Amino acid sequence: MNLKLELIVLPVSDVDRAKAFYETAGFRLDLDRAVGDDWRAVHLTPPGSACSIIFGQGLTSAAPGSVQGLYLVVPDIEQARAELLARGIQVGEVFHDAGGIFYHGHDRGAVVHHADQARVPGPRPDRASYGSFSTFRDPDGNGWVLQEVAKRAPGR
Repeated sequence: MNLKLELIVLPVSDVDRAKAFYETAGFRLDLDRAVGDDWRAVHLTPPGSACSIIFGQGLTSAAPGSVQGLYLVVPDIEQARAELLARGIQVGEVFHDAGGIFYHGHDRGAVVHHADQARVPGPRPDRASYGSFSTFRDPDGNGWVLQEVAKRAPGR
C-alpha cells in the first residue's frame, strides 16, 4: 500500500496575511476559493514539494499558530536561509544538535531531555545530512524547521 502525505491544514487568524507570507516565501499558489462569506480555502505548495498546505476560513477549529515542527528539507541550509531572508522572511540562525541527533525542540515549549540535545550555533561540522537546522514562523506562529539533507538515507 502506498500512503502519501498530500496536505497539511494550518490554522491562521488572517487568511490574506498568511497567503501573502507564504507567497513571499516562494510557495506556489494552487487555489484560492471562497464559498459564501464563511468558507475560504487557500492551497499553496512549497517549491519542489509533493506535499502542500491549506488554510482559510471555516477549515479547522485548531488555534492559529498551534502547528509546530513542519519540516522543509533543503540541500543547502545556508543557501535556503539566505534565499528566505532575501525574500523578507525572518529565519533563525543555522544550528545543529550538540549530540548530532534529530532536532526536536521546535522552539515553543522546547524540552531538552539530555544535555547533548542543546542547540550549537552553525551547521553540523561534518555537514552530514539530517544534521543542520534553521527555523522560522508564519505570522500566526506556526513553526517551520529547515533541515539540510544532501544525501537521503537508504530507502528514501
